[in-house]
Amino acid sequence: MRKIFLLFALIPLLTACISTKKRTYFQGKPKIDKTIKKLQGEAYKLQINDVLAIEIVAEDASLVALFATKKNANSAAGSGNLYFDGYTVDLHGNIRIPYIGEINVLGYTEKEVRQKIEAGLTKYLKNPETIFVKVKLAGIRFTVLGEVGNPGTVNLQQSSVNIIEAIANSGDINETGNRSEITIIRKSLDATQKFTLDITNIDVFNDEHFYILPNDIIYVPPLEQKALGTGSNGLQTFSTIVTVISFLASTVLLLKNI
Repeated sequence: MRKIFLLFALIPLLTACISTKKRTYFQGKPKIDKTIKKLQGEAYKLQINDVLAIEIVAEDASLVALFATKKNANSAAGSGNLYFDGYTVDLHGNIRIPYIGEINVLGYTEKEVRQKIEAGLTKYLKNPETIFVKVKLAGIRFTVLGEVGNPGTVNLQQSSVNIIEAIANSGDINETGNRSEITIIRKSLDATQKFTLDITNIDVFNDEHFYILPNDIIYVPPLEQKALGTGSNGLQTFSTIVTVISFLASTVLLLKNI
């Protein structure tokens, strides 16, 4: 009877541990593909609360002095000041530029916003073609939740961010995180989309959703071992089982003495 009891006690020990395979990134061999693929899809379309860095420059600085902001006047300003010195898309989808006024940018790309600004400058400048306008999204903001070291919202001052960089900047995935079912939730102007990535597979680098977009929500779900309350390795699982067995044995002895 004791042998049968011990056998049943050891089964969870053998099945509840998290295998190395589930914790190892980029498994498999890269596939050789000579075709050129465009990993990033369509250009990002601006949404509410996005922040734009807009710079209007000319060889003669006096020509664009009217349109200069603190950010333009002081190129050494740090990226952290963009919240104050940049242009935030308001709840109506507009940004407000000195003298030009309000421009609706909701749903437009960076290039389209630049063209709008250039068109607005023609009212004030005789030779607008001599002016250089630069429009850039002030970093990529995203939120990481679930089984990561530091869940929360991150804003990286980069033009592109992939899923590996996003997770690395959130403290990496915990032992109990499911690396094969990472979920990306993407809210656009007309719909909410949901994608799943498997970063244990080397093919993730060829996935069309490998690069995230601003305002993406990344969720790392837990493995079933966490739901069961077992350990992430053999020692932790063994300790859990010993605790349970001790509790059951104590309960049986108490019942016998009643």
